[in-house]
Amino acid sequence: MKNVSILGATGSIGTQALDVLRKSKEKFKLIAVSANKNHLKMIDIIDEFKPRLVGITDKVAYEKVKNYCEKNKISIEVVYGMEGLNAVATATETHIVITSVVGMIGLIPTINAIRAKKDIALANKETLVVGGEIVMREAKKAGVKILPVDSEHGAIFQCLQGNKNSEISKILLTASGGPFRGKSREELINITPEEALNHPKWNMGKKISIDSATLMNKGFEVIEANSLFNIAYENIQVIVHPQSIIHSMVEYCDGSIISQMASPDMRLPIQYALNFPGRTEKIIKTLDFFAMGELTFEKPDMDTFRCLKLAYETGKAGGNLPTILNASNEIAVELFLENKISFLKIQDIIEEALDKFQYEKNIDVDIILDTDKNVKRYIKNKYDL
Repeated sequence: MKNVSILGATGSIGTQALDVLRKSKEKFKLIAVSANKNHLKMIDIIDEFKPRLVGITDKVAYEKVKNYCEKNKISIEVVYGMEGLNAVATATETHIVITSVVGMIGLIPTINAIRAKKDIALANKETLVVGGEIVMREAKKAGVKILPVDSEHGAIFQCLQGNKNSEISKILLTASGGPFRGKSREELINITPEEALNHPKWNMGKKISIDSATLMNKGFEVIEANSLFNIAYENIQVIVHPQSIIHSMVEYCDGSIISQMASPDMRLPIQYALNFPGRTEKIIKTLDFFAMGELTFEKPDMDTFRCLKLAYETGKAGGNLPTILNASNEIAVELFLENKISFLKIQDIIEEALDKFQYEKNIDVDIILDTDKNVKRYIKNKYDL
């Protein structure tokens, strides 16, 4: 029996992770979970999985969950705020922590989980985007595994099994292209949040859906791939693959290319990470090659979707630039979702922040957190958020 904790259990990835656990109750036990505001979903999780520890970051939701447990005499520890996240991340009995919270809030709990010698099933992009070098160094020191849950990185991870990193020629990171693939800048001027949230292939949360529409999500994945697999940026190539059947590929020094293919379903990379190094019963729909049709590939348009280009540039430069990139994008997406800025203004705000804030090459966690706070404060003040 493998004991599991989930950071962000009520979100898109967390919900699908629970489905994986539900299908394999004899293999996994849910020890601890966290959520932000969705107290109703958390109560359902408590009733079904009976974890021993719950962390809630929203004060109102915390009170409701705590009152529910007390009223129904449920013997469970409910912890508020960052203390709750860290408690879930470091729960004593836990073997593996699924980090599926969205945003910078996942960095410290992930590092604390690593230091507590928990394996990490990583779905929180920001952790590696802003602190990849620190996180991977801590994981090596603690002797724990970082298992990618993201569809593309999970695919690369599978393609690497049985091979040596020294034999890699290139990583081919596939992208669906998002809802606006092939559109010009002029066609994107009046895009609404509702249109941007309408992803053609994946069911994701609002933040990640907008990042997919701008291709920032793919840019974050490029930075993550550099940290996860220790591959130079010039050897990470993004390929637009609208069908989302090939989830990514690895090209080796002899010219061989190994790809991982499956139906577009996030439960597969979650399941693989939880069961690694083994595999278990099928949880997704099997591919039907006769019904699949053609698979197509395109070059990404980095002039229209400048966020991908900015990610490459900031990733190569390193230091605090990825933190500036991430923080400015996070607030810009929030502004767009609240109809306070246009879709194209997202990348303008990111470029403005990268120009405004001073570059620092040598960073630690404190510098990352300070940079994140300062960038977000600047943009919020300027745009009255």
